[in-house]
Amino acid sequence: MSGMFRKTSFGVAAFAVAAFMVAMGAAPAGADPTTVCSGTLQAPGTLVGTISGNVTISGACAVDAGRAVVTGDLEVSRGSTLVAAFGSHDSNLTVGGNFIVDDGATAVIGCNPVSSPCVDDNPEHPILTSSDSIKGNFTATGALGVIVHNTAIGGSVFQQGGGGGFTCNSSPGVFTLFQSPVFSTFEDGSVGGSVIVSGVSSCWMGMARMHVGGNVFYSHNRLADPDAIEIVLNTIQGNLSCQSNSMTWDSGDLTNNLYPRAPQPNTVVGTRSGQCVLASPAVQGGPPGPGPF
Repeated sequence: MSGMFRKTSFGVAAFAVAAFMVAMGAAPAGADPTTVCSGTLQAPGTLVGTISGNVTISGACAVDAGRAVVTGDLEVSRGSTLVAAFGSHDSNLTVGGNFIVDDGATAVIGCNPVSSPCVDDNPEHPILTSSDSIKGNFTATGALGVIVHNTAIGGSVFQQGGGGGFTCNSSPGVFTLFQSPVFSTFEDGSVGGSVIVSGVSSCWMGMARMHVGGNVFYSHNRLADPDAIEIVLNTIQGNLSCQSNSMTWDSGDLTNNLYPRAPQPNTVVGTRSGQCVLASPAVQGGPPGPGPF
């Protein structure tokens, strides 16, 4: 992936931290089994402490004031945003049930100094980490973007449709604050079950340094950045299958150009099929392989 996305997505203006840290509290649960955390991108709600039952994100919400534990499901409702990528105050998120991202919504979860600095970290010398946990499945249907780092997902990942469209010239929603095109990625974490990603149309997509207990299947995803989809350095206990995607790579660019590329092959216990059989070309016009994807 070219540096424009990772470096600007969290480093520029530290996600407008001054605005984002002005927080509104989560609504009390009361008699309703669902707690609502609501706010705006300029004044988000804050999710903190142990919340019994389910949580719905309405508008914008941040996990930036310490540990947040949701015993049930967490749903990021249509067009809403959850950012759980703060490292101060030992902030992290644990969801006991499923994590659901609805149509047009965005979820940013987890951070580390190497691949995705925390929103509240020093972008020049990052040191903070937020490690998060989802016990159930992670499901995104028509989501604008999902950016997941340092997160252990006990169930499976299902991402279907959505994205910002086949372009890198648009930054809707929270991506405006990131000063970044829309993208989705799963990095530096684990999935107990399988990963199925299909029908996403966006700028960039990746999966890097993940440990997956089941199968991985990417199909019919259209990405405007020629450097996508990067599927690199993962350990997959099941099968890896890639079908009808705009492009797939198991290598990283060495410069600001697409080529030359350094191999970053995956470890796959099962069978590789489709576009993810042989290593991607190292030089422009070069042959795939000779090593496995």
